[in-house]
Amino acid sequence: MSPRATGSVLSAPALIGRRAKEEGAFLKACVRSGLLRMNSPATAKAGLHAYRTRGPLGAIMALSVTRDPGAIAFIDERGETTFGQFEERTNALANAWSAAGVNAGDGVGLMMRNHAGVLEALFACVKLGAKAIFMNTSFSGPQLASVSEREGVQVLVYDEEFEDVVKQVSAPSGRYRAWTTTEGDDADDTIHGLVSRGDTTPPPSPSRHASLIILTSGTTGTPKGAARQQPKSLAPFGGPLSVLPFKGGETTVLPTPMFHSIGLLHSLIAVGLGNTLILRHRFDAAQTLKDVEEHKATGLIVVPVMLRRILDEHDKQGRKHDLSSLRIVFAGGSQLGGTLATRAMDTIGDVVYNLYGSTEVAIATIATPEDLRKAPDSVGQVVTGSRVRILDDEGRDVPHGTTGRIFVGTAMPFEGYTGGGTKDLIDGLMSSGDVGHFDDDDLLTIDGRDDDMIVSGGENVFPAELEELLAAHDAVSEAAVLGVDDEEFGQRLKAFVVLESGQDLSEDDVKAYAKDNLARYKVPREVVFLDELPRNPTGKVLKRDLK
Repeated sequence: MSPRATGSVLSAPALIGRRAKEEGAFLKACVRSGLLRMNSPATAKAGLHAYRTRGPLGAIMALSVTRDPGAIAFIDERGETTFGQFEERTNALANAWSAAGVNAGDGVGLMMRNHAGVLEALFACVKLGAKAIFMNTSFSGPQLASVSEREGVQVLVYDEEFEDVVKQVSAPSGRYRAWTTTEGDDADDTIHGLVSRGDTTPPPSPSRHASLIILTSGTTGTPKGAARQQPKSLAPFGGPLSVLPFKGGETTVLPTPMFHSIGLLHSLIAVGLGNTLILRHRFDAAQTLKDVEEHKATGLIVVPVMLRRILDEHDKQGRKHDLSSLRIVFAGGSQLGGTLATRAMDTIGDVVYNLYGSTEVAIATIATPEDLRKAPDSVGQVVTGSRVRILDDEGRDVPHGTTGRIFVGTAMPFEGYTGGGTKDLIDGLMSSGDVGHFDDDDLLTIDGRDDDMIVSGGENVFPAELEELLAAHDAVSEAAVLGVDDEEFGQRLKAFVVLESGQDLSEDDVKAYAKDNLARYKVPREVVFLDELPRNPTGKVLKRDLK
C-alpha cells in the first residue's frame, strides 16, 4: 500500500521532504504543460511581480497577458476577447469598484452563467484583493440574500435574468448586470458600461491576496460557503496537470458551470496556459458538438449528465461531427459510472478522465483512460499532493478491497465553512462523506455516500451498485436509487428509472433484471418510472426531492 494512498502520519523532517518532492513534481508538470513557459525576461518579471503582489491567480494571468496579449482568451455569444483586452477590462473593473468603496477583503458576489464576464469579475477581484463569492444560479431570493449578508457582499454582479432573485440583496457599493437581455448594455449599472468608461491602468497592489468562496448547492436551508485562500504552492495547477495532458495554446470547450469547482478549476487552468475557452450562456448538447468541431477543441469539461446528453445527441445526429481533435474529456462533479465511461471511450476514443473530489476536499484522485479501461467504475489513483485513507468506524485503516469511509488530505486545505463548522477530521485528513475501497492496483472506487448505506436483511447495501446496473440496461437512460423502510428486511431499495426514448420496460422487468445480476436483498422493492430525474445545476441528482 503506497504512502500516497494511505496518508500515513510522518515526522516533521519527512513531511518537509515530501512537500519539497511534491512541489518539484508540481513545477515539472507546470513547465511541461506550458503554464510556466517564459518566452522573455519581461514575462518572467511580470509573473514574479504578480505572484508577490496578487498571488498565484494574479501570476497566471500576468504570464498569459505578457506572453501573447493578442491571443484569444474567451469566445462566447458576444464574440472574442483577447488576453490584452482581458487585462484592460479587469483593470477598469477593479478601478471602478475601488472608487465605489470596495477594499481588499471585501466580498464580491458573482451570480452568473458561463460567459467572459465571470472571469472578468473574478480577476478584477484578484487585482483588488477582494473575496470572490461564487453563487449557485439555482439559489432562491431568500437564500441569496442570506448568503450575501453572511459573506459580506459589497458588490453584486449578476445576469439580468436573475433580476427578481437579487432584489433582496443589499450591496453597498452597487449591483451590476453582467449579461443583459434588454436594451442598456452600456448603462451605468452594467459591467460593460463600467469598463467602457473606466480607467484601464493597472490598479495599485492590494494589501492582501484575493480569496475564493464556493457555495454548496443549498437544496435545503442556507447554502454553506467553502473558503480557500490562494495557497503558497503550485498544487492547484501542478496536481491536475501531473495527470491531465493539457498544453498551452490550445482550445477548451467549457459547458460546466463556472460557479462549480470543476468549471472554475479548468477556467483557471485555461487562463494560465494561455488557452482559448469556448463559453456558452446555457448548455446545449448540439451546440457543444458544433463547438468542438468548429474550434478543433482539444479539451471538453463536463459533468456526467452533460456527457450523457452529448453522446445521446451525437448518436441522434448520426455521429456526423468530427470530434477527433479531443485529447481530454474531463468529467467530475458527480459519479461518472463505468457504463457511461466505457460508452464515451468507445464513441470518442480513450480520452476520458474522471475526477474524484469535492468543494471541501478539493482533488483526491483522477482516473486516466487506462485506469477506466482496467476498472471502469473507478475514480483512479491518488494525485500528487493528495493523501487518501479508507477507515473503519473506529478510525483504523482497512485492507485493500474492503469498503470504509474515505478521508482526504490535500495541499489546498479547506478552511471550514464560512458560517462555522467543518467536516470530520482524522489525523489531519477530512471526511469526503463517501465510502469506497482501493483495489490491488491502488485504484479507488466509490461505493456510495456514507449516509446512503442501508442495512437490508443484515447486509450492508449501497444504492450505487443498483444504479450502475440499471444504467447499463439498453432500455434505461438513467436511474437513481434510495433506501426505504421494509417490514421484512428492515430496509430495501427503491428505484427511480428514466427510460430511453421509445423504450418500454415494466416494473417486473426491472426487478427480474436486478435479480439476475444481484443478490436478493439488492433487488428493488419498488420501481418508479419518471420522465427525468431532479437535478441541481451541476447535474447531481436531488435525492431529497425523490424522497
